[in-house]
Parts: sequence; structure tokens; C-alpha cells
Amino acid sequence: MQLNTKLAVIAAAVALAACGKKEEAAPAAAPAAAPAAAAQVVKIGHVGPTSGAIAHFGKDNENGAKMAIEELNAAGLTMGGAPVTFELLAEDDAADPKQGTAAATKLVDAKVAGVIGHLNSGTTIPASQIYNDAGIPQISPSATNPKYTRQGYTGAFRVVADDVHLGGTLGKYAVETLKAANVAVIDDRTAYGQGVADEFEKGVIAAGGKVVGREFTNDKATDFNAILTTLKAKKPDVVFFGGMDAVAGPMLKQMKQLGINAKLMGGDGICTSELPKLAGDGMADDQVFCAEAGGVEGEEKVGMDKFRTDFKAKFNADVQVYAPYVYDAVKVMANAMVAAGSADPKVYLPALKATNYKGVTGNIAFDEKGDIKNGALTLMTYKGGQRTTLAVIR
Repeated sequence: MQLNTKLAVIAAAVALAACGKKEEAAPAAAPAAAPAAAAQVVKIGHVGPTSGAIAHFGKDNENGAKMAIEELNAAGLTMGGAPVTFELLAEDDAADPKQGTAAATKLVDAKVAGVIGHLNSGTTIPASQIYNDAGIPQISPSATNPKYTRQGYTGAFRVVADDVHLGGTLGKYAVETLKAANVAVIDDRTAYGQGVADEFEKGVIAAGGKVVGREFTNDKATDFNAILTTLKAKKPDVVFFGGMDAVAGPMLKQMKQLGINAKLMGGDGICTSELPKLAGDGMADDQVFCAEAGGVEGEEKVGMDKFRTDFKAKFNADVQVYAPYVYDAVKVMANAMVAAGSADPKVYLPALKATNYKGVTGNIAFDEKGDIKNGALTLMTYKGGQRTTLAVIR
């Protein structure tokens, strides 16, 4: 082998050895980090009358939903291993069934994962078919007409007692506690007003009372002189009104003008902090008796009192009736999604059905129809323009 050739071979060997050393010294590449799970945005709808005569009810409910959504987002929740943010889509149905179905369709088109609402039975019931057809669960915080949860819809729930319990209890109270010999009934022809009036009338009769007259008006009326004059001649001890406070207030004024000294009874629709303002000097102490579909007592009052204080601080407004029930309904729906690890209604609906949640309105669990188990009623009257609780009944 010539010298030049030998040197070339030696140089090649040295270079090859050097390469081997470099390969041995190079550290192994670190495994690639797993990509972070993408954040999710889950839309929850809310519908209530934020315009019209009972806009104070609708705004109250919407504010309850806003409070719940803000608290859920502040909690840093995850769903299926990924961060989740809840977004509230709020719609106004003006307590009108036609506008209610339009709002429902809009929420379905927006692909909400669930709906809290509506406030009125008259809007809740027709809207429920739209949500059912779309496979979207719905929790009403305030619709009390029994029909809502008796349509066979698997995704329909409510967190308050229905009119069978509410109206029947008030009918019994009129006869047994208020000792009414003659009872008159007026309703506003809405699904809520007529429904609760029907159940009240049944309750009166079952308790051995006498219904001396049944009249009706509508939910936008302001003049009741004709029907009140007819009832005055029948000398009722109690007049029951199935409807909302926006109508009950003027009705109380006209009862006073006509010299009707009967007590006025009603369901949750009139049992509001606004009623004394709407009635003005037409309301006397212990003249109005009403029931709110819900209620807490004992240790549970601590949570409700805190909610009312926080609500007042946040919105500079007192709770009307159902803001805490909306608040709890939003939390119940979100908790079911988190527990199931999905906002897909088909996936989280079983968790919603199995709910056992301690909320500010008490313990929430649903029966096979979607009604709240062991629902409460709060009987109230008014003194000095303020609501006073008489009893919580289950």
C-alpha cells in the first residue's frame, strides 16, 4: 500500500470513529408535550318576559341566571378534561306564547346545550315542544301548570311545586284557616292563571267550602268594575285571582272603590314585592294572602338570606320571586354537564335526571315526570307594604 493511500485509509477510520462518538454523546430527544385540551364554550339559554307589564319578573329571573353563570366561570371548571366557559343567551318572550315559541326557535338555532325558562306556563308549554323536538333539556324555574311535565317530554324539568299543590293548598287555607263561607274566583285566561284558579276551586270544594261565582278577565286588563260588581252582589269573604301582580294591583284598588271588603288570595303571580306599589292604597294589612311555589326554613334560610343580600348588592334590586330558582336551575344544569363530561344533551341528560343538588332554594331532585320531589310552598301575607311569611308547607 502506498503511503498516500495508507494515510487516506487512516484518516477515514479516524473520521468514522469520531462520528460514532458524536452519535453516542448526543442526548435522546425529549418526547413532545401533549397538546393542551382546547377550551370549550357552552351556551345556556334563558327566556323570560323582560318587556311588558311583568318585565320586573323577567329581569329578576335573568339576573339570577347571570349570577349563576358568573360564579360558574369564576370557579375554573373543566368538562371532559378541558376548561369550560359558560355563555348565557338571554331572550325576551314578553309573556306572549307566540313570542315565546319564536325565542325558543332562536335558541335552538343558536345551538344552546340547554334552556332555563320560560317564566310563565303560557309560554313554557308551547316552547317545550320545540326544545323536545330538538333534544334540548329545559328547566323551568317558575311554570306551575301541571301540563308542562305531563306531556311525556324526557327533557322537561321544573324546580318548583305545581298548581295542584299550590292551588289546592290555598283553597284549603281559605276555608279552614280564613273561615271563608263564600268564595269567588277570577282568572286571567292564561295557562297559569286559569290553571291555578281551577286547582284553587277544587281545593275549596274538597275542604267543604262554597264557590259563589267564577269570572274571568285577561292579562292586560285594567278595568274590572263589571265583574267585581257582579261578585259584590254574592257577598264573598274571599276573592281568588289567578293571574299576575300587574293585574292584581289595579284590581285591589277597584275592590276598595266598590266597597268590597273581601280578602284577596292568589298564587305566586301576585306574591311579589311589587304588589303593594301596584295596589297603592287599595291594599290593607292582612288583606292579601298568597303562596310562592317554593320556600326554605330552618338552616336552609341562611343560604337564601345570603343569596338575597348578594343579589341586592350586585343588581341594586330586591329579589322579586324566582331569581334564586333560576340561579339554582342554571347550577343544576351545568353540574350535570360537568359530571357527564359533556355538554351534549344525549350524554348529560341521564346526569340531569339523577340530580341531587343542595341549592339556595333547598334540595333539588326530580321525579320520573321531571317535577321537583317534595316541593315546598310559602304562604304569605302583607303588613305595612312588606311580605310576611306565615308558613312553609310541603
